[in-house]
Amino acid sequence: MAQETITAAPGAGEADIRRHELAAFLRHRREHITPEQVGLPRGRRRRTPGLRREEVAHLSAVGVTWYTWLEQARDIQVSVQVLDALARTLLLDPSERAFLFQLAGAADPTPATVCPSITPAMRQVLDQMEPIPACVQNSRYDILAYNRTYGLLLCDLEAVPPEDRNCMVLCFTNEEWARSIVHLEETRRLMAARLRASMPGHLAEPAWKMLLKRLSTESPEFRETWERHEVVAARSKRKEFDNKYVGRLSLDHTDLWLGPDLGPRMVTYAPADEESRRRLERLQEIARAR
Repeated sequence: MAQETITAAPGAGEADIRRHELAAFLRHRREHITPEQVGLPRGRRRRTPGLRREEVAHLSAVGVTWYTWLEQARDIQVSVQVLDALARTLLLDPSERAFLFQLAGAADPTPATVCPSITPAMRQVLDQMEPIPACVQNSRYDILAYNRTYGLLLCDLEAVPPEDRNCMVLCFTNEEWARSIVHLEETRRLMAARLRASMPGHLAEPAWKMLLKRLSTESPEFRETWERHEVVAARSKRKEFDNKYVGRLSLDHTDLWLGPDLGPRMVTYAPADEESRRRLERLQEIARAR
């Protein structure tokens, strides 16, 4: 069957142009992925270059007709969940994923894995901070990068899917993370108050809306805490953790802002006493051996 050509009509608006660009991009990526790359048998009668539409639809858990309309540039609504599934199915790299979401006019809700602040030099700084646990977060509490000691401070962060590496999500829904926090209720209230204080500049952003919806759906404790409508500015604070590898840690939390705006920040946990320092050194040794 001949592949139809999709072009925007003369005088088409920006939305039409975006839909046609999106359709062409999806078709191109589909045609350049082999069945073997996504774990499908090739078969002897395959004539379609790359994947078939029904295969992409099946792997992305969407209807075949709906996906066909998407490749035909029909005026249909595309959720961020579907865009995420398509990005995974079509094996998009970070640049291609960002392009997909831009064409669809949507904000990628997945915690950023590529951030202008996370340069090779910044990663080196994080490593040089050892044994002090350190990470880089944005104002939504997404964990953008971290050193090995931080990776074992509250849970095994490497075992957490990237989309779940958000301190609010972990604090309210991850049992191991929550057990590691000595003053859990106070910490949850403070974090929720800081998140609310950061929200005015992000009220219309889908990623923020999705975070709040997820937390409200998955955590009754978050719903109760959020209803307090508390607001607090960022500040340094002494925190205590019960680490499953080395025991009780008393650490001084500090935010180091990476720019003039209250956006990405380096979060550090300096030992408040010699015993905590020795235990952090032991935790670093454990992290190195993994």
